[in-house]
Amino acid sequence: MTRKHYALFGRPIGHSLSPRIHAAFARQTGISLDYAAHDCGATEFSQRLAAFAENGGAGANITQPLKSVAFTYAGTLGASAQRAGVVNTLTRRGDAWHGDNTDGAGLVRDLTERLGLDLRGRRTLMLGAGGAAAGVLPALLDAGVESVTLVNRTSQRAELLSERHDDPRRVHARYWEDLATLGAFDFVVDATSVGHGADAIDLPFAITSARTLAVSLSYGAAASRFLAWARAAGCSDVHDGLGMLIEQAAESFEIWHVVRPDTTPLHRDLHADRSEAALLATD
Repeated sequence: MTRKHYALFGRPIGHSLSPRIHAAFARQTGISLDYAAHDCGATEFSQRLAAFAENGGAGANITQPLKSVAFTYAGTLGASAQRAGVVNTLTRRGDAWHGDNTDGAGLVRDLTERLGLDLRGRRTLMLGAGGAAAGVLPALLDAGVESVTLVNRTSQRAELLSERHDDPRRVHARYWEDLATLGAFDFVVDATSVGHGADAIDLPFAITSARTLAVSLSYGAAASRFLAWARAAGCSDVHDGLGMLIEQAAESFEIWHVVRPDTTPLHRDLHADRSEAALLATD
């Protein structure tokens, strides 16, 4: 059986669980593949992606900061990528790449199916307006949230993302400095990259209530500061992006192999690993 080549491109990716996830899916479905992580910035992405294709690369996942760049390299686009304006899944078709986005579907599936949460009617605050936010916004709208308020430290990016959806009744941009005046939200999504650097995230408790769902699109250490803030704010449900990561990977795997893996064992194993690590850290 010919082994197919898949990869993850982005920076930073040293923490990524994607290779482990796709290896587990491959074992479960009996598919022969290898999946490697490539630390890569925007300046070298074109060359690295071309080399990957020349060496038989069949598909690639794209993470920060390359999702917008990958959108421009895709010769064709699926409906999810067209709506989002960013790509996190590339599939080699002939001599070109086809782009999709599985982030939104992965997030909604994790929250609604695995965790049993109802997103309908929620007044939603999206922190950040980069590739992560753009990728999940259409799926949240389809899931029935009442509205999405976009805030970003660079307000122009939030305004551009809002304008892309051209629905001011449901999607609108506000200034980060005005957060304390916007009232309480039912759903707060951290789509920033703050957790990957040294900067702290400064948020007022006034944006939450006792029924607020708080979700970080990051996982592990990168999500820890936002999750700590959300718990201190008294949010009713607090989750990181590990479940989303598993579900979006399953969406990508299905695109590439036309078979959907069962994600339940991975949720059990990876969440158990994290719980064990937390216990060891407190010994």
